[in-house]
Order: sequence, then structure tokens, then C-alpha cells
Amino acid sequence: MPGVERLQFDLVNRRLRVDGDIPAVTVQRAVKDLGMTARPEGQALPPPRFWQRHGRLAMCAVSGAWLAMGLLAGWTNANRGIEVVLLGLSAATGGWFIVPRAWKSARNLSLDMNVLMTMATIGAAAIGEWSEGASVMFLFAVAQLLETSSMDRARNAIRALIDLSPTEATVKRRDEEKTVPVAEVTAGEIIVVRPGQRIPLDGVVRQGTSSVNQAPITGESLPVDKTVGAEVFAGSINEQGLLEIEVTKLVEDTTLARIVHAVEEAQATRAPSQSFIDRFAAVYTPAVVGVAILVMVVPPALDFGSWSDWFYRALAMLVIACPCALVISTPVSVVSGLAGAAREGILIKGGLHLENAGAATVVAFDKTGTLTEGQPSLTDVLPVAGASAVGILSVAAALERGSEHPIARAIARAAGARGLDTSPVTDFRAVVGLGVEGTVAGRRYFLGNERLCRERAVWTAELEAAFAGIEQQGRTAIALGTSESALGVLGIGDRPRGNAADAIASLRRAGVRRILMLTGDNEGTARAVAAAVGVTEHRAGLLPDDKLAAVRELEFDGTRVVFVGDGVNDAPALAAATVGVAMGAAGADVALETADIALMADDLSKLPVALGYSRRTLRIIRQNITFSLINKAVFIVLAVGGWATLWMAVASDMGASLVVIVNGLRALRLPRPPSSATSSMAE
Repeated sequence: MPGVERLQFDLVNRRLRVDGDIPAVTVQRAVKDLGMTARPEGQALPPPRFWQRHGRLAMCAVSGAWLAMGLLAGWTNANRGIEVVLLGLSAATGGWFIVPRAWKSARNLSLDMNVLMTMATIGAAAIGEWSEGASVMFLFAVAQLLETSSMDRARNAIRALIDLSPTEATVKRRDEEKTVPVAEVTAGEIIVVRPGQRIPLDGVVRQGTSSVNQAPITGESLPVDKTVGAEVFAGSINEQGLLEIEVTKLVEDTTLARIVHAVEEAQATRAPSQSFIDRFAAVYTPAVVGVAILVMVVPPALDFGSWSDWFYRALAMLVIACPCALVISTPVSVVSGLAGAAREGILIKGGLHLENAGAATVVAFDKTGTLTEGQPSLTDVLPVAGASAVGILSVAAALERGSEHPIARAIARAAGARGLDTSPVTDFRAVVGLGVEGTVAGRRYFLGNERLCRERAVWTAELEAAFAGIEQQGRTAIALGTSESALGVLGIGDRPRGNAADAIASLRRAGVRRILMLTGDNEGTARAVAAAVGVTEHRAGLLPDDKLAAVRELEFDGTRVVFVGDGVNDAPALAAATVGVAMGAAGADVALETADIALMADDLSKLPVALGYSRRTLRIIRQNITFSLINKAVFIVLAVGGWATLWMAVASDMGASLVVIVNGLRALRLPRPPSSATSSMAE
């Protein structure tokens, strides 16, 4: 049409995006001419009438009843005219929704399945095979009904994400609680969420404590404790206490809304196999129709049989030519895989990334915030000269009180976790580049690095051994001492994630042949973290450009590489990798923008699950394509040989469509963890 620059179809979610200079009413009119209804997105749809909801089922039932009576009339040798009328009524009611679309497609010179089935039915009637023609139309109507129902199930898997968020919220306004639609709540308002209710909007807890089930958003298996200052997400469930939450995002900007939008956009993009199938079907269907015409004309012209016999065989080929199963095999599988992963807190942003992740054989990790927790923590307290560990930590926390340095915060958190009281510090002084010193409970202490210890003349062989032991594990060592002697050594390090080793072991069992760590940290720290999590290959001292170069080197021979990072500092490597995976995407807009896959919680165990969804979906797609092509090839041979009847051809086409749909819906289920690389690859 004039003014249309580009069309983008999302058949699963029933969306059509039209780019160009064209009025919406013109688009609506054009869609109506095709037998469908269109409304601008956001415009409320009227509730479907009975005929819209149950029209196909009703006409299938009527068609089946007429067909049964027609076949019964034929078997009982009733009047031929009555039999033909009954079978004609069956074909007419079965084709109630099919023939109008066939006519519109034919006018546009499009040989779709409706045209082929209509041609087969009319052709069968023309040669007196009324029972065959009526059976073709009835069975195809049943296939359309079942296909619509199955596609609705895949569509509902995404719609279920939308239904997670409540439509109303309880807002505190002028010290009164009012229930209003979530669309009317503005940022900064306070909403009240009681135990058992879903949280309607993203926000920050301002009053109350509770545990919140975030599984619908982040996929975390256990509830998360929330106190004042904690962030909460729309769609999660408040399990215990009453919470007052300050709204930080409007309904269209919540994490859940962005997840739904990303999944819908992902479904609108075509996977490589889907694009291939579309191109294949565009050539395959007219080619088979051309062969059917040759089958209809050439053999009888060469006196190899009767015209009616070869005409019938050609009609069977027309039915078999429908690429229904082939065309729907990929989109059903892809949308099921995307929706299933989203339910586990894994956001895969398109069929392309779903397929690439399934074919990846190399996984590269960033270290800080990915394989490790991302913040320093106290790992060691080693007393020397007979001091106590509790006393050392208490004095160190007192000296570091109020400091914003990461090491100071790590010591303060450790003391707080142990419930230690810290005495006030007097005469405090920072020793630039070396540490701090001050008076605690009347005694002068210092806390600092090796150089400060040497300057204070307290460096001993025992202290040197303690420093060496901590630093060999990739941690930072600092000492607490007085003017007379050192009292102890504290180790500060970024701990490996608790489930990192298990996640990497699962990747190896899944058949990932190479796993490595790319980090900007020093060699000692890199070696220690790699050993702790089970990574046998690492590269240290890398700048962002170095990580980018490393990823490109890994991909040089066509290898598909998954790079896992924090979604912020690793943007170049995430963008360059075949598949970029961002950690902790919940609440982080940048992760949703830069990564191909986002793990909605800081949970590395979701990475093997993501690859499991991808591999199983890719495997299902291949199974569906192979099955569809073999089925077509077998029945084309049977049709040309005269061994396939029209109803057998329709049953084959319908059966193949249902098989690939049911097989595709398996991608919704959580994949089984592999027990070994051998068993996983065999699947």
C-alpha cells in the first residue's frame, strides 16, 4: 500500500507494526478486507461475542454432524441426491471460515493453506468424490480449531506474566488509604501492601519488615527478607508483614513491565531457523503446486492412466503441499522457550539469542560481581602475640567507623554481624597511603599495610607469614598493632559466589567444552578465585578493550561464545560476544539494554538453566523441521503412486501440525539438569 515502509508481524501476540506515512483507519480498513479486525494498540477491545469465541467449534460440530449423516446415507445405499446434499452441507459449514480467506488469498495471488484445501475440496466434488471433499474440509477445520487452541496456550504463557501485576493499589493520601487503579499512582506516593498481596509497583520499603517471594520476577527459589530501604518489584508477593512502599516507577516502567515488553519484542523478532523456513515455504509451496499440475496433465496425456485417476492424485498432492506444520514448528517452540525461561527469571531477548545460546560451546566469565559477590568482605582474622580475634575485630571496627572506604565497610559489616560493640575513637588520624591510627579505650592503635608495619618497627617473621598466606589467596592483608607490637592480621577479599562452583560444574556436564575467566584484577587474585570456583583457564590484568579482544579471539574460527558480566562495566565484551549474559538485571535498565540474556537475580545457577532452555528449544526446532519434511516427502511419494487418499493426506497434514505444536510446547517446561556431558549431548 502507498505510504507503508515496513511491516513487522508478531503472530503469537496478534500484533502488527506498520511503519510509514499512513493513517490508522486505512490500516484497519485493509486488515478488515482480509477478514480480520484491527485496533490501535492501547484501545480497549470489546468483549468477544459468542460467535467470536465459539464460532469455529460450532461450525466444526455442525460440519461433523452433516458428514456423519452423509457417510451413513452412502453406506446404507440411500438416495444419491440426499447423500450429495448432506456431504455438500458438511463441506460448506466446515469451510465457513476457510473459503472466504481462500478467496481473499487467491485474489492476492497467495497460495496459502486455505486456497489449497478449497481447491482440493472443489476438485474432489468435480470428479464425484463428495465424501472425500467433505472429509477434507471437515478435517482441515478441526485442524485449524486445534491449532488455534494450541497457539492460545503458547500466547497465554506470555499473558500470564502480565497477570502477575495487580490492577489496583492501596495508596496513602492525606493519612487515608484509598484503592485506586495502578495507572493513577504517581512516583513518590506511598502504597500499602498487606500479607498475601502482590506488590503492584516497583518501589522502596519505607516502613515495615517482611519476607517477599520474588520468584515471578527474579526466579529466586526462596523468599527474600525486606526491611526499610530495600527495593521491591511489581508482581512479587508479600508473605508476612505489612509494608509501606514508596513508588519509584510508574506502571509502564516497572521491572515486570519491561520484562513483558522485552519478551514480546523478542517474539516479534524471527529466529534464524524461522527465517529459513519462511523462505523455504515461499518456494516450496508453489513448486509442489506446479508439480501437482504436471502430475494432473502429463501422465494421462502420455496414456499412463485415466484423467480422473491422475486428477485425484494431483488433488492429494495439493493437500500435502500445505506447509502448515513446517511453518508453525519454529514460532511455537521459540515462544514456549522464551516464556518458560522468563518464568524462571531468565530474560532471553529473541529467537536469535535463544538459538545461539543453545549452540554455544565456550563460556567466558567476568570475575567481580559475576563469579564473586562484588563487594569486599572480611575473610580472615589471624591473632599474633597472644591477642584475641574478637578484640582485634572490635578495635579495627572502631578505627574504621565512619569511613566510606570499601575495606572499612567490610570490617564494619563483619563487626556488626557478630554484634560487637565498638568504643569511641579519640585523636584519630589518617596516614595517607598506609592506614589509620587512633586511641581506643585509652590505648593507641594503628591499622594499616605492610609498609606502615615496617615504619612502626613491628614487622616480624610471624607477621610476614600471615601476610603471605592471605595474599596467596588473592586477598588484601592489613595489620592491627600498637607501638610495641603487632596484634593481628585481617584479610579482606571478594568472596566467590556460593553457587559459582556448582554452576560451572553444571556447564561442564552440559557439554560446554571451554570455560574461562577474564578479569582486570591481579594474577594472584585471579588464580585464587579461578581455583575456588573450578575454572581451569583465566586471564588477568585485562582492561575493557582487552576483554573485547579476548572475546573476538575466541570467536575467530566461528565458535559461539557466551560472555557473562555485570551488564555495566563489561558492555564492550557483552556486545561483541555471540550471546551476552548480564547478571542481576532486576532493576538495572542498562542490563536489559546491553545484554542478549538477562538473569533477573544475582544467581549463577540460572545460567545452566538458560543454556538448558536454549539447547532443548533448538533440539525441538530441529526435531519439528525434520519430522515435517520427512512427513511431506513420504506422502508426496504415496500421492504420486496412488496410495494416498485425500482424507489420508488431510489427516497427515493435521497430525503433523498437532505433533509439532505439542512437541514445541515442551519447551515451556523446566529442563532437566544434565547428569553427565555424554547424556546431555545424546539428548
